[in-house]
Amino acid sequence: MAAETGRYRSAVSKSKDPSGLLISVIRTLSNSDDVQDRETEKGRLEEAFEKCDHDLDEQIVQHYAELTTAIRTYQSITERITSSRNKIKQVKENLLSCKMLLHCKRDELRKLWIEGIEHKHVLELLDEIERIKQVPQRLEVSMASKHYLHATDMLVSAVEALEGHLLQVEGLGDLRLELHSRKLNIHLVLIDELHRHLYIKSTHRLGHKNKDKNARGPGSAGRDVSPMPLLDGSSLSTPRKLMDSSQFSTPGAGSVREDGREADLPEVDPEEDSQKFMGILIKGLSKLKKIPEAIKAIMERLEPELKQIVKRSTTQIADHAYQRGENLAQESQPRLLLELLELLFDKFKAVAQAHSVVLAQLQQMVKESPSGAHKEGIKLYEQADVSAKIQTVLQWRAANETAQRI
Repeated sequence: MAAETGRYRSAVSKSKDPSGLLISVIRTLSNSDDVQDRETEKGRLEEAFEKCDHDLDEQIVQHYAELTTAIRTYQSITERITSSRNKIKQVKENLLSCKMLLHCKRDELRKLWIEGIEHKHVLELLDEIERIKQVPQRLEVSMASKHYLHATDMLVSAVEALEGHLLQVEGLGDLRLELHSRKLNIHLVLIDELHRHLYIKSTHRLGHKNKDKNARGPGSAGRDVSPMPLLDGSSLSTPRKLMDSSQFSTPGAGSVREDGREADLPEVDPEEDSQKFMGILIKGLSKLKKIPEAIKAIMERLEPELKQIVKRSTTQIADHAYQRGENLAQESQPRLLLELLELLFDKFKAVAQAHSVVLAQLQQMVKESPSGAHKEGIKLYEQADVSAKIQTVLQWRAANETAQRI
């Protein structure tokens, strides 16, 4: 029995597991038949318990502050965890309630969402229709102020909308016809403006320079005046061009400035830079897809326009001679003919330079065209064509002069 007790105590001293110790004690008491050994073991356990209780009290006394702080912290953490659990439980209940309510109102919400999208689209269409209804008035203002590119963009976009997603709007039928008709004819205005800059605007300053030069030269007063033979062709004006009196005015004099002018239109005269203005006209014709028609009109009107320059120059020389008091007798005709040739050479040179600008713009438009020149049927003319026509007109003028002398 003593040997068993020693083995037990050795096992207890080596073991640090409380459950293992308890099992060893129970096994020892169960195997022991001696009451004295049981009492001894009981006394030993009571002694160890009292010692442990005493050590625990000492530890509590020594670490009372830390123990109090730990207990309070644990209590606070426990309260916060409990509160968070309650809040999460409440959130879950609210989400379940919202889910149930949304499920019940799902069809109604979908209907309201679709109606909102439809109303937004209708408002956008109404705003677009209102803007398109103002296009004719805005187009008049832009055309009158010669902002042709802005007018072309506005007209093309309006017609595309009217013939596209607004095609089924019955109330826009008259407006659709009106804008479509304007789109079919606006390129004629651009072509006329292009010819005005090619043949009149480019040579306008040359006529005034020649006049100033002749005014500074010596005059021959007291001679008979007979300018009528040289004025036979002066009454033939360039088609749709010389009827405009603004062509002989200073830049910007033909532009209409209205009080209802759009805010997005610049105040600068668009014709101030003739080369830039011709580029704008080419861009407008490109947007209208009328480049082939423009090239055809340029080639058809090239020779008549050059002849009109000859006639206007002849009239200018005769008028300047009359203002200087000179007559058109046989002896003064060689000098007047020389002045005429000098003026014609200067004007034809200016016309050729203007055509080079137009050709450069046309070539740029063809390069930027996504379908290419061949698919659109665009066949550009060349600078040699202009030179050939100029030579033909000069030969025609020389033949007329020879016929008059004969």
